Amino acid sequence: MDHNQEVVKRIVDNIEKVMLGKRETIEMAVLTLICKGHILLEDVPGVGKTTLVAALAKSIDGTFNRIQFTPDVLPSDLLGFSMFNPKTGEFEYRKGALLGQFILADEINRTPPKTQSSLLEAMEEGQITVDGKTYVMPTPFMVMATQNPVEHLGTFPLPEAQLDRFFMKLSVGYPGYESEVAMLSKYKEENPLHTLEPVATGEEIIAVQEAVQKVYVHETINRLIVEIVSATRSQEEVLLGASPRGSLNLLRAAQGWAFYEGRDYVIPDDVVMMAPFILKHRIHLRHEAKLKQITTEYIIGRILKGIRMPRVKAYDQK
Repeated sequence: MDHNQEVVKRIVDNIEKVMLGKRETIEMAVLTLICKGHILLEDVPGVGKTTLVAALAKSIDGTFNRIQFTPDVLPSDLLGFSMFNPKTGEFEYRKGALLGQFILADEINRTPPKTQSSLLEAMEEGQITVDGKTYVMPTPFMVMATQNPVEHLGTFPLPEAQLDRFFMKLSVGYPGYESEVAMLSKYKEENPLHTLEPVATGEEIIAVQEAVQKVYVHETINRLIVEIVSATRSQEEVLLGASPRGSLNLLRAAQGWAFYEGRDYVIPDDVVMMAPFILKHRIHLRHEAKLKQITTEYIIGRILKGIRMPRVKAYDQK
């Protein structure tokens, strides 16, 4: 295992100290980070969404800003604003909460669309524009948003354009019986999150992100990805399929998983593994399909079963 791979494993193990029995969810969250993506955690209250985000941020020595979204949060609270300084006779920029490396957007669906949309430029282009001037986000940069799918009163559902900016949409889920028992023992005296120490630096994360981008991808894998994503647009139950951004994110996720598994090349299994995580929030079902309780996971599973997987030997030798 080289140093970059060891850094990723170290972060996963560190987060697992406070998130017991949720290794796959932790791995997907860290994978999003090393693929330069953003993550949306949607689940019921109390299962550890905020804990996961805070543990990921604390595991890396960088700046962490938490934004508690409410209906009265304004775009200027996130982006910053220009204020006139009477001493100098000039306008000075006061940065907002969005200018940090790791941003927790807590309960993102509780703020109006105007404020939600202020995240778009930062998430897609790594910069923000205030009063015609552009400010580049610090690196590494990651937005980690949470939302509660149960309560709908006073919420503003994220539009398709906003959802598409998120690399992954994850659910934490309830812990298993033994994991919950172990959690009670671990948390009875002190929250281990308070004593969690950084195990990686921002420079190390940037190096890992660069290494992920260099993972070899054969043309056959590109065609497999496009075939899968294109199929989401032609299903009769689907109103809106995955976008080309979904194809790009599936490619990057396959590279990230191959890297995590210790390989410097992507195989079809990497694409199959990542497809549900990358595509399920990018597929929007027709109303009739929802009434029949058809899920996006079912659609993706059916697509994967119907696609003929290429042989590894055709491109294993780089």
